[in-house]
Amino acid sequence: MSTDPEALRESLAAAFRGRLLVDDDAIAPMLVDWRGRYRGRALAVAMPEDTAAVAAVVRWCREHRHAVVPQGGNTGLSGAATPDDGDRNVILSLARMKRIRAIDTAGNTITVEAGCTLGELHAAAEGVDRLFPLSLPSQGSCTIGGNLSTNAGGTQVLRYGNARELCLGLEVVTADGETWPGLRGLRKDNTGYDLRDLFIGAEGTLGVITAATLKLFPRPAAQLTALAAVASVEDATRLLELAQRRLAASLTAFELMSSFCLELVERVYPHCPNPLAGAGEYFVLLECSDAEGEAHAAALFEGLLAEAIDAGLVADAVVADSIARSRALWALRENISEAQAAIGKNIKHDISVPISSIARFIESTNAELLRRFPDIRMVVFGHLGDGNLHYNVSPAVDHADEQAQAAFLARQADINLVTHDAVASFDGSISAEHGLGVLRRDEAARYKSPVERALMWRIKEALDPLGIMNPGKVLAPRD
Repeated sequence: MSTDPEALRESLAAAFRGRLLVDDDAIAPMLVDWRGRYRGRALAVAMPEDTAAVAAVVRWCREHRHAVVPQGGNTGLSGAATPDDGDRNVILSLARMKRIRAIDTAGNTITVEAGCTLGELHAAAEGVDRLFPLSLPSQGSCTIGGNLSTNAGGTQVLRYGNARELCLGLEVVTADGETWPGLRGLRKDNTGYDLRDLFIGAEGTLGVITAATLKLFPRPAAQLTALAAVASVEDATRLLELAQRRLAASLTAFELMSSFCLELVERVYPHCPNPLAGAGEYFVLLECSDAEGEAHAAALFEGLLAEAIDAGLVADAVVADSIARSRALWALRENISEAQAAIGKNIKHDISVPISSIARFIESTNAELLRRFPDIRMVVFGHLGDGNLHYNVSPAVDHADEQAQAAFLARQADINLVTHDAVASFDGSISAEHGLGVLRRDEAARYKSPVERALMWRIKEALDPLGIMNPGKVLAPRD
């Protein structure tokens, strides 16, 4: 079998219909992850235009024992779409597979190819007066294949669920280069093992998702946004219970933000002031999506907030009275990550904890981290409605000098250990919506039982016996 790179590229180019990138400058952006933490090497980047060509690439990689590294918009946060530094990687980009294959308005489904961006899917749904509720900051570039491969979450999981809950069927190219045509748009299909759920969240380690049939929903007649100031996370949790009781399925978002988070946003983005600054230690962003119109939604919101204020759960609140005001309130939440990055290095944790335990988790874990690392600040925000926190740590000083930032990052493993041990003690997860990739692969093994790790390896070996599908991701090496 040839090991000459040029001969291998010629062989690969002849094996499939599609574009093959081999120039160093052309493939360079695809060799590094979005955060710039991981950088790898690749023989080439294959860009097929249809499923048959994807299968041809996988069969070539199987024959030549090259690794297949699937890649969508390359917006992942855990390094799952980045090749390692070996010389036998082929990046399989789904970027050219963007077709909307079918829309069924009676069945409320849409079938799209994996390279379709989330923004393009939103536009297609809006074109038939429907809603696809998955919402992410990177929706202009992240792709449906990547969203499903990482089981993406976002701000509306509370009402609609993760990407897994939004998917009815898949088309997948297996590690053998065969195609599973599982694009059934059925709500009920009880005919054996659910193969769909094997591939969703597997981060390309079991096969390549090439298309998906997804759920659509009626567009709400009105969407209202409110910001509420609360004294504690415990009060925020009690407000969530009250909101769910009064709004039921109309409650589509419930985001928690510490006062320090919003101070950072205003410091970096002066045009994004907090209208309730100083009113609470934490703030909650609520969204209500109502089928009966704006007046009905406003009455629901006003009743909820009035009861919450009377009960002492909310110190003050503001309801957006225009689309522009709503966008301004959402900008407070959406700009937290960029604001944190603008003031210096940070250590991020994407965790989930049972909602009933979140207040105790934050209180006890903040105290332990600050006791052991007194020169840090906690940046706590996230999707309280579904138990997902972005539990981040920054140096105590804005724009710390290089030496101080290096000293801070040198403690990352210790900070991660304290945080993730605390998550485990509350029966939580160390990766709520970003996946494991390389970033959390080894740490996840620490918190999984031997039985769970063994079962995962058995699935991997059964579906990918040669180990060519995105090797080194999700599964830590065996002991």
